Amino acid sequence: MRFLLSAAFVLCWSSGFIGARLGAGSAPAVTLLMWRFLPLAAVLALVAATTARASWRGLTARDLARQVAVGALSQSGYLFTVYYAIQLGVSSGTTALIDGTQPLVAGALAGPVLHQYVSRRQWLGLCLGLAGVVLVTTADAAAGAGVSRWAYLVPFLGMSSLVAATFLEGRSRTRVAPSVAMTVHCATSAVLFTALAAVAGSVRPPAALSFWVAVGWLVALSTFGGYGLYWLILRRSGVTEVNTLMFLMAPVTALWGAAMFGEPFGPQTAAGLAVGLTAVVLVRRGTTPATAPPAGSPPPPARGRTSGHPLVRPRAGDGRPRGVGRPGR
Repeated sequence: MRFLLSAAFVLCWSSGFIGARLGAGSAPAVTLLMWRFLPLAAVLALVAATTARASWRGLTARDLARQVAVGALSQSGYLFTVYYAIQLGVSSGTTALIDGTQPLVAGALAGPVLHQYVSRRQWLGLCLGLAGVVLVTTADAAAGAGVSRWAYLVPFLGMSSLVAATFLEGRSRTRVAPSVAMTVHCATSAVLFTALAAVAGSVRPPAALSFWVAVGWLVALSTFGGYGLYWLILRRSGVTEVNTLMFLMAPVTALWGAAMFGEPFGPQTAAGLAVGLTAVVLVRRGTTPATAPPAGSPPPPARGRTSGHPLVRPRAGDGRPRGVGRPGR
């Protein structure tokens, strides 16, 4: 059962990169994202006004403002760069691999920013992970005809946006229910992408069937499937298990992209992914198991008082470690 849940989670989460590729040829990124989040925000707002009203009690305007900022960084900023990079021609596998370094980078920065301990083995894992990114990115750039070199910097902006959201939410002392966080994040994305689409004159969706297939794919598989399984596995197996599975997104997405769209997958790409998986093994062997947060606790960056990030361990004598996690989609 655990294996089936993990496999379903990896497939559903990596489907977000494939969905972005599906919709890349039919509409601008802001249009696709606008129509992905508008129905989601409407459904979640209805749930918040009816069955989930109790989750909103006690939250202040400052708490909600923080969630808006986190949503703008971890969801809006991150997803826009992913979709835009794929629209520019960067392969879905390369985009997924660059995104997959977020836990490594966040863990490395946890020392100077949050004063938490990262072991030498984990630093080695970080270096190997980045080496894997370089190998895959250079292979993709060599095979990608007509793709500008600067396009490969766009996914790094998205990864940086995720890291910023992680530390912003990690400093919060208020626990926010997952339903509240998801509602605020999706509503924020709906507003931002609608405004961007209006400015760009791209509000009207195309009539192409491929566009609506991509929207349905993203809503059903990426949001409800990926995000729902994220929380189920988080509560059953803990944060370390979830974050480790995140490192499998790149090879799965690369294989998926090669099969569906003929994206490049040569020996150098395979070598880069193997190096990245070796980094995962090093990170896993250099950590202590993490326990799952209680039901109703916020997404990983909002844990506040428990450190579950696979690269972060509290300093000795620190009775109040802060977590560094990965935002949900």
